Amino acid sequence: MARTTFWDIIEQTIRKVGRPLSAKEIWDKANELGTIGDFSTSGKTPWATISAYCYTDINRGGEKSMIIQTSERPAQFFLRGMGGNWVAPVSSGEIQELKSISNAKKKKVSFTERDLHCIVTAFAFGTPHFKAHLKTIYHEVSSKGTGGKNEWLHPDLAGVYFPFNDYKRETLEVQSHLTISSIKLFSFELKVSLDYSNLRKSYFQAVSNSSWANEGYLVALRVDEDPAFRDELRRLTNAFGIGIIQLNTVNIFESEILFPAFTRQNLDWDTINRLASENVDFSSFLKSINEDCKLGKVKSKYDDVMTVEQVAEYVSEKKIGNIQH
Repeated sequence: MARTTFWDIIEQTIRKVGRPLSAKEIWDKANELGTIGDFSTSGKTPWATISAYCYTDINRGGEKSMIIQTSERPAQFFLRGMGGNWVAPVSSGEIQELKSISNAKKKKVSFTERDLHCIVTAFAFGTPHFKAHLKTIYHEVSSKGTGGKNEWLHPDLAGVYFPFNDYKRETLEVQSHLTISSIKLFSFELKVSLDYSNLRKSYFQAVSNSSWANEGYLVALRVDEDPAFRDELRRLTNAFGIGIIQLNTVNIFESEILFPAFTRQNLDWDTINRLASENVDFSSFLKSINEDCKLGKVKSKYDDVMTVEQVAEYVSEKKIGNIQH
């Protein structure tokens, strides 16, 4: 007897449920309804494979494809033979079920974006791409603007890379004579989760509060793995230059730069000056950079950097985990 395949799971699950499903819903329903059969996989994200199967069938088959896509955000799939003009009926029971799922998800996440700061700090300090010292920019200490004047002005974390350990003193001296600097500034906007529901707001918040930096990043603990969503992230990065980082709390140094940021050579000095005027943390950040540049070594106070062991203990204490869909 033939073993159950991805195609079997997709077809049988959609037939049994009778409505369009996302790739993740197909996988979850297959486990719930038993249409998974004897299928087994060592992959951590089988729904990503299901999504790829569906998109491949649609792209190759055209009007003769077995699968049709009924919506984009989120991407949902249906069987062509079951009807092409699907409008999902929503019953009061389904609404209540969705509310229950939403509430359950909210209960699972007991930590905040700010709880992720020290994890990002450890990652940025120990990762070759950054080798950066980070400082939390507390929005609460900013001057109170009116009418949203300071909204999306501040990053969550500001970072600086110093070349002191990477270049010889004579190289640094020549750079100073040529008014060239290898110092790099980074901006980090943090989110617990990143998907279609908050993508636009989160991404353009990062665009807005990172114009002053050489590189700006949007960092999240969970990033939707749907291929269409990842394509949208790629498109936004190509258009606006903000990079995407997905944190891994099991091993912080397995966190991934999904899409690297564009590097700006020319900084937005007007915004840097405004940030220094509006926020005492950012002003202190600039003063620290100045002092360390004068000394030629890092002596100033930035956010504390945890060891790998301390990060693991912290993650366990805070009950921070890589959130699943």
